[in-house]
Parts: sequence; C-alpha cells; structure tokens
Amino acid sequence: MYTLARSLLFRLDPETSHGLALKGLDLLHRTGGAGRLYGPKVSDPVELMGLRFQNRVGLAAGLDKNADHLDALGALGFAFVEVGTVTPLAQPGNPKPRLFRLAEHGAIINRFGFNNAGVAHLVERVRARHYQGIVGINIGKNLTTPVERALDDYLTCLEAVHGCADYVTVNVSSPNTPGLRTLQFGEQLDALLAPIRERATALDDAAGRRVPLLIKIAPDMDADEVALMAQSIERNRLDGVIATNTTVARESVAGHPHADEAGGLSGRPVFAASNAVIRGLREHLPTLPIIGVGGIDSGEAAQAKIKAGADLVQLYSGLIYRGPALVGECARALKDGCKQTER
Repeated sequence: MYTLARSLLFRLDPETSHGLALKGLDLLHRTGGAGRLYGPKVSDPVELMGLRFQNRVGLAAGLDKNADHLDALGALGFAFVEVGTVTPLAQPGNPKPRLFRLAEHGAIINRFGFNNAGVAHLVERVRARHYQGIVGINIGKNLTTPVERALDDYLTCLEAVHGCADYVTVNVSSPNTPGLRTLQFGEQLDALLAPIRERATALDDAAGRRVPLLIKIAPDMDADEVALMAQSIERNRLDGVIATNTTVARESVAGHPHADEAGGLSGRPVFAASNAVIRGLREHLPTLPIIGVGGIDSGEAAQAKIKAGADLVQLYSGLIYRGPALVGECARALKDGCKQTER
C-alpha cells in the first residue's frame, strides 16, 4: 500500500507531497486505518530518564513541527514522538524550494529554517493530543534573534512547553539557522546550557515533576570535539543527548544533481558519522541516555545504532522511503536483539 502511495507522492514536489502525506495520514487515523499501516504494536518497555517507553523507536523532530499530526503519527507504533523545532514566534522559514530528495542515496536535503507556527500554537496542539506515548518538544531560536541573544528564545520556549512536554530538547545543531551551530562549542555552549539547566530545574521544582532536558548535536565533529561536547553535557547536568542532526558534508553524494544544495543532509549518508559520534559520546559518558538518529532504514541499521551505544532510536528519512512498516521492523529488531544479548 505504501509503495503505491510513495510512487504517486514522489511525482510531486517534495514539500507538497510531504504535506499531502501528513493530511492523508490524519484522514486514515480518523477513519481507524492508520493502525493497518503499522501492524501489531511492539511491546518492549524501557525505563530511561524517569520515563517509560513502550519500545525503543521514536519519531525524530522535524516531521511534525507544530504537533498538528501528533495523534496520527503516534498511531503508527512509535513509543515516542518529538515535535518541533519550535521557536517563540511563528516564522515562515527559508524560501522555497527547500526540500530535495536524493532517492538513490536514501537521503534528503532540507533547508526549512525552523518554519513553524510558534510555541503558543504547538503547546495548544500538544495539550489537545490523545496519543498516550512519550512526547518530546524540540526548541530553538527565531531567525531574527541575534545569536548573542539566543538564550532568551530558548528560555521563552522552555517555560512555555515545560508543562506539557515529557522531555525537552535544546536544538543547537541545525545548519539552516545562521550562526546556530556556533553555540555547540566551548564557552558559548556553557553560557547557553547553564542558565537553561538552572531554569529547567526551577520549573521542575515548581511543578513537582522532572522534565528531562536533552541536547541535539551535529554529526560534523571530530573525536576531540565530541570529547569537549561530552564534558559540557556532563558539566551542565543534562539528562540525555540526541545524536545526531543532519550533516553539511556532501562527499557521500558527490555528483548528484542536488549535492550542492544548501541545507542539512539526512538519511543513509549520515549513518556512519552519526554512529561515530554515538560511540565517542558513550566512551566519555558511559551512563548518559543517548537517542541515536541518522540513516536508520532497516531493523539492522537500528540494531547498529544500539551497538554503537544508543539506548533508543529515532526515524525520519527512512520513514519517508520505507513507510510506516519501518517502525515495527525496527522495534521488533531491537526487541529481538536485546533478548539475544541477555541470553
């Protein structure tokens, strides 16, 4: 069923087909058909960060920026869905075209630029959800906010989403907001994370519940940079890390007509780089929860993420190419793999 739908959708402009696919999924969900795309849900409970995940597979941020499709996406069998990236104010993002398929590489290039309806809209949608799984909210800064004032935007979003999020992710790794990745390193990273951690703790105390605070990082780091990142994560007492975002590297897709398009490259080409970052983080942070994302397009690829050191995984580009069946395939592979490890 998905193969036929994909063949039709892939004849359209990528962003148009993206919107149609989500609207179609909403319709299927309302008529009770979304579950048939997935099959029996996989029960493989995992306790992490004080949260109970029904299996190890989640949806990465970026597919549902405004939480407008949360119930329909959750019905596909995801144990957790991360929405956003959201900014304090609504913004249109970068000019179109800004989404490109590299089908022969199982890859996507996007330069959306945090297009979203603003944090107030997202909070309203999250509060109205029926989905019973874990919901993470990914926060960022507005394009018009200078980098030196980025903290203000992160704190605004944190305060707005804290009451309805199961966890919050600080996104400092998108390549599509100018200057954002400069916040990933050294004193700038500490200057951002320390006050966010302080505010998150105060919000936790006031609410009487702990909302885990994570950071999403880029794959374009060498071993020394990963080590510095790990030190900052530990120093600022973050609860977990999502590794990784999209890459700006293009060696693996050189020669493709879209290879030189600006933006972040996701999918199969980022798989190895993502795994390398995960292994480095695990070496320096042996007990920190890690969510692995990047290039998962099969159950075997999901298992490789776990072997690299991840505790959970997230899907994005693989879902576009493989469809909803990939969710169950990955969840079953991780359940079976963990059982074999326990023997």
